[in-house]
Amino acid sequence: MLTIIRSIIKNRHLISQLIQREVVGRYRGSFLGLAWSFLTPLLMLAVYTFVFSVVFNARWAGTGSSSRAEYAIFMFVGLIVHGIFAECVNRAPGLILGNANYVKKVVFPVEILPIVSMGGALFHSMASIVVLLIGQLVFGLYPTWYIIFLPLVLLPLVMFTLGISWFLSSIGVFVRDIGQIITLATSVMLFLSPVFYPLSAVSGHQRALLYANPLTYVIEQARGVLLLGQAPDWWVLLIEIVLGGLVATAGWWWFAKTRKGFADVI
Repeated sequence: MLTIIRSIIKNRHLISQLIQREVVGRYRGSFLGLAWSFLTPLLMLAVYTFVFSVVFNARWAGTGSSSRAEYAIFMFVGLIVHGIFAECVNRAPGLILGNANYVKKVVFPVEILPIVSMGGALFHSMASIVVLLIGQLVFGLYPTWYIIFLPLVLLPLVMFTLGISWFLSSIGVFVRDIGQIITLATSVMLFLSPVFYPLSAVSGHQRALLYANPLTYVIEQARGVLLLGQAPDWWVLLIEIVLGGLVATAGWWWFAKTRKGFADVI
């Protein structure tokens, strides 16, 4: 982890510039530009609210509230968390192949490419969270001061996702089919995470399956600090941070061991 932190500090200006290019480049040439990063989640939240609270008349179990928009708000939090993971992991297998010109430059630190991808994903997730907070105010679900713990809650997710991204970006150079497998896997994880339903709706062995999903804990803790006015479960959060750090370290180590063969394959 110290090696990872030193690399981030050393290349912080380059990382910042590449993240800016990543964010701006996504909407380059469009009429509204960066405004789409806020308009897209706003439109999606409006669609979720209409479909699930009006068409399906769905309610989020266990909250004791009859708010028609509550289901969409709770689901939206789960989608934000899953979106951070899915965006980075789905891009990871093609990350090195898509930046082959950097690989051939000896002085370029290719290990920062997954970090840049994570930076772009976090920017768009923050835009979605702003939309979520606006939606809470509109529907009378007022946020509490516990929201200050959100960065800490997301920290294990960031470390875990970076570790998986380093591993997959390396594997993707040598095994081109891995991208198709990962896209399918992230779709499966969407439904095996408590995104569209509360964890209390699942019992027995099925709940054990959900607990095996690392996104489950992050989604539940994010809902706690954003919507329920609850402090994080500190012991669970500590375990998540340790495990996330181990995954990040393992992914970094694998990437460092295999990067020497990138130029030969590309």
